[in-house]
Amino acid sequence: MDKIGFIGAGNVSKAMITGMVRKKFDLDRIYINSKTNETKERLSIELMVKCAKNNIDLVKKCKYIFFAIKSQHYKHVFDEIKDYLDPERHVIISLAPGYTIEEIRQYTGIENLKIMRAMPNIPSLVGEGMTGVFYDKNIFTDEEKSDINTIFQGFGEVQELDEEGHMDSLVSISASSPAYVYIMIEAMGDAGVLTGLPRKMAYKLAAQAVMGAAKMVKELDMHPGELKDAVCSPGGTTIEAVKVLEDRGFRSALIESMLACYNKAKNLKK
Repeated sequence: MDKIGFIGAGNVSKAMITGMVRKKFDLDRIYINSKTNETKERLSIELMVKCAKNNIDLVKKCKYIFFAIKSQHYKHVFDEIKDYLDPERHVIISLAPGYTIEEIRQYTGIENLKIMRAMPNIPSLVGEGMTGVFYDKNIFTDEEKSDINTIFQGFGEVQELDEEGHMDSLVSISASSPAYVYIMIEAMGDAGVLTGLPRKMAYKLAAQAVMGAAKMVKELDMHPGELKDAVCSPGGTTIEAVKVLEDRGFRSALIESMLACYNKAKNLKK
């Protein structure tokens, strides 16, 4: 596989590269660059990948270029590197919500540049990421498509999208949603402490319950509502808890929060 470069050395880059390390990627083929030497050197030492001297150096060395920076910095970085981009060689992978492939292409001024959008999430850090991708497969070679799948499967699962418009939905349902789950696990742990459990044990029990429930949704051909009903025996403890969740608006709070996330993603560039 050709070399892979990350422009930006924040949490998302760290999560993706850490997942790739766990899957035994060739670390000599991974380069990073960041605004500060301190940041990229720290991540380089921690993950044993290579530092590029600057963004231009990274573009010269790598075929697959991940833009793991905030979208408001895209124009500045593309202005810096666009004269070194080769449409026959490079693949740009944008991780920013809100910006379409065509809008990104306009920054480069290169009509036939290969660009894809991807939306990974933070569980990539432990090899359990979920990444949605969209790109025009007609302009990518079979080798490039294979490499792309290999890269993203290195830290989790990949979902190819048929419509670019669905990328903004991915922000709320898979990219940001781990934060909602962490809040739920924290609250479950607090409840466990309130009823007498040691905090570390309470978090372990809650996390495993969430992980097991998620696995059942993925692997069993059953609606989540059916699985919920299977736990709720008539007049039992679980349905009592579910009643409180419904009374307090648990379901609608999730939907409204995810809609807010979706709208924010769509309007980031405005």
